[in-house]
Amino acid sequence: MRTDTIAAIATAMSNSGIGIIRVSGGESIKIVDSIYRDKNHKKVLMNFKSNTIHYGFIFDGEEIVDEVMVSVMKKPNSFTTEDTVEINCHGGILIMNRILEIVIKNGARMADPGEFTKRAFLNGKLKLSDAEGVIDMINADSAAALRAGFRQMQGYLAKDVGTLESELINLIAALEASLDYPEETEDEVLPEIPKIKN
Repeated sequence: MRTDTIAAIATAMSNSGIGIIRVSGGESIKIVDSIYRDKNHKKVLMNFKSNTIHYGFIFDGEEIVDEVMVSVMKKPNSFTTEDTVEINCHGGILIMNRILEIVIKNGARMADPGEFTKRAFLNGKLKLSDAEGVIDMINADSAAALRAGFRQMQGYLAKDVGTLESELINLIAALEASLDYPEETEDEVLPEIPKIKN
């Protein structure tokens, strides 16, 4: 698995009030710290605690590019379980692309489609069914589909499958015992066959 630092625009590519550029990987805090200044124009991102958000500015060299809020999530307390920084900037297409270009110029690379979710899966944060729930939520076209995607993302499908697997293993063990030792198990009742939940 690649462990370099990746970046991408995490919000829709349309003009809106707010846009988010997500940066994840071992160098994410260092990279964003190299282009971020607080209200006193100091580099301080490396000193911030995990799961905090801070006001400041994005710079390209000495030029102020945008006024931003920056979220810092240190490993393992992020979606990918890696150090992650999210730059909340103004949501114009031009400004989002400009900030992404600055982040990439300073050491990140463009994330592949779905790579943040892929890293969450490979790093053990999500099961495969949970990751599928993420895309189901994104593509949901009804309230029912949205609820189903959310439940899947929260791991309900994996839990149900795990319960069924455990019950089936017990059933198979009881069946094998009754076949191998029929005289010892003829009076015993086999476990109830599990029912699949809707």
